[in-house]
Amino acid sequence: MHDLTENRSVLLKIFYPVAALVLVVVAWAFLVWFYEVPRYVMPSPSDVANHISEDWQTLVKGFGVTFLEFLLGFTLGAGTGFVFAVLMDMSRTVRGILYPILILSQAIPIIAISAALTIWLGFGLAPKLVIVALVVFFPVVVNVLDGLASVDKDVLNLVRSMGASKISTFRHVKLPATYSPLFSALKLSATFSVTGAVIAEWTASTSGGIGAYLLQANSRLNTAGTFSAITFLAALGIVSFLLVVAVEYLLTPWKSGHKARRWSRSYWQE
Repeated sequence: MHDLTENRSVLLKIFYPVAALVLVVVAWAFLVWFYEVPRYVMPSPSDVANHISEDWQTLVKGFGVTFLEFLLGFTLGAGTGFVFAVLMDMSRTVRGILYPILILSQAIPIIAISAALTIWLGFGLAPKLVIVALVVFFPVVVNVLDGLASVDKDVLNLVRSMGASKISTFRHVKLPATYSPLFSALKLSATFSVTGAVIAEWTASTSGGIGAYLLQANSRLNTAGTFSAITFLAALGIVSFLLVVAVEYLLTPWKSGHKARRWSRSYWQE
């Protein structure tokens, strides 16, 4: 009975977003048809589908380029943000020095930073990775710091009185406390990072990408091409979000079930 209920819950989680997507597409097609909107103003879903089929190879290639930029930049930003948060939690001096700098960095528009990074780092992959990393970096730092600060001091005193080392205390007590806030930050940043990748391609693109494709389509008033690029960017945002959800599912078994998954039991029993 429990398995049946769980399977139904999974199916509903899949059904609802699919139904929402179908509803949006149907409403879009109906409004374009009903108001007789010209194609150069708003293409119909069929126009976009035809354009995607005609320019499939270019779009897929651009998707691969943008996805690589996103994946590397996202990993760089998340990893660096996590390390900075741990260092700031370990030292009040480090936190007092770095935190105001981090806040100041968020007051500077990404588009302005992207222009400067292009001058400093050129038109290759480096400025794109830095721009995407900057989008992820600050949310990860703030949320991981909150997670580390939320650990009950009585629990810390208990494990220390039992002879636990600093590394063991961090691994088994403090680190798990960061998972929920960390993945909340990553899920939010997953979609924002796609925007960062597009901005990076607009200012420092020599290798294609969906952002460059979108810019080119806009310059030619090719609305079908523009909406095709938007469709692929939306797919990239969804894929990135689902990847974060999948990693969260693997690392936090207690949030999705009553039993730890087999592969994770040895980790928590060490």
